[in-house]
Amino acid sequence: MMQIADILLDWYGENGRHGLPWRQTRDSYRLWLAEIMLQQTQVESVKPYYQRFLDVLPNWEALAVAPQDQVLALWSGLGYYARARNAQRAAQKIMTDFAGEFPDTPESAESLPGVGRSTAAAVLASAFAQQRPILDANARRVLIRTQAISSDPKASKTLQHLWKLAEALTPADAHTYNQAIQDFGAMICLPRHPHCDACPLQRHCLAYAGGLSEQLPLPTRKPEKPDRCVFFLQLEDRSGRIFLEKRPDSGIWGGLWCLPQFNPEGSSNPFLCNDQQKALADGILLRERVRQFCVLRHGLTVEVKALTMVQKHVFTHFQLHFRCILATVQDDQIVPGVADQILTGRWFTRENALAEGLPTPVRKILSQTS
Repeated sequence: MMQIADILLDWYGENGRHGLPWRQTRDSYRLWLAEIMLQQTQVESVKPYYQRFLDVLPNWEALAVAPQDQVLALWSGLGYYARARNAQRAAQKIMTDFAGEFPDTPESAESLPGVGRSTAAAVLASAFAQQRPILDANARRVLIRTQAISSDPKASKTLQHLWKLAEALTPADAHTYNQAIQDFGAMICLPRHPHCDACPLQRHCLAYAGGLSEQLPLPTRKPEKPDRCVFFLQLEDRSGRIFLEKRPDSGIWGGLWCLPQFNPEGSSNPFLCNDQQKALADGILLRERVRQFCVLRHGLTVEVKALTMVQKHVFTHFQLHFRCILATVQDDQIVPGVADQILTGRWFTRENALAEGLPTPVRKILSQTS
């Protein structure tokens, strides 16, 4: 097993991604931030967000005390926004419970919101030179193929076995080795069509010997993504300001600013999609229900101006089809006596709106309708 580690370290010395910005530091905050951003996100997508985030929030204290809106705005477009909220909670816990320093034990590190075993190990190995193995998707794939593990890669017993393998394989210089196996999985031992012809582990890879490189790891059956639909309302006042509502912290787009969502059937679930909704899309009935919605929800009378074409945004578990209803409201058109007419959001100039944390579909709409 240690021969595999030596080969990976030699390969990394010549071929590794040494220029990645988080590879230039041993600072726990910067290392941790990179690990959080890289969860379920490609390296190239993370690079610009990483540096921009550090420019504004360079340390634990800055992140801990920052307004949540600022944190989400810096994260906007990177997705999986629970990571951003958990990151701020982790920084706050570090300031209050750990005297502003990343904890140096696995148990304490894993007590931080959003930090699991592999993330904790990656930071401890790099920031504190501890011999801690990681088991991210890249490392897991390399181990599964070299050992020809044909069980469900997400099963508890399989993961326990993989952790034992990772512990046995990781040398004293875990900092360098963890980077090596990550890069090897990302550059050679790819999820699909691995570069076995260029792989220095050929002689040590049981999957390659058995002709199983393309079959392993066993694929996880992914259910078909359901379709959901939503109408967004872009309400503008006479000065061109746009009305946005803040999403609840939990659920989709938690804590982000969003255009109001409208379901023409009156359901509390704006992601309802059925034939009746589609039939309403261009009709008079839709316009009338928009007007009713704005009066009842916000105490505003509006004039519907236009309806955009259908667009699609793909989430992990579903596909969202969305259209935007463009409507204008006059400042003096507040409807008196409406019980819930207190606006649940704020008016923004378009420039200020685009500087906030916005869901990708909303950012796309505001950019297209300018």
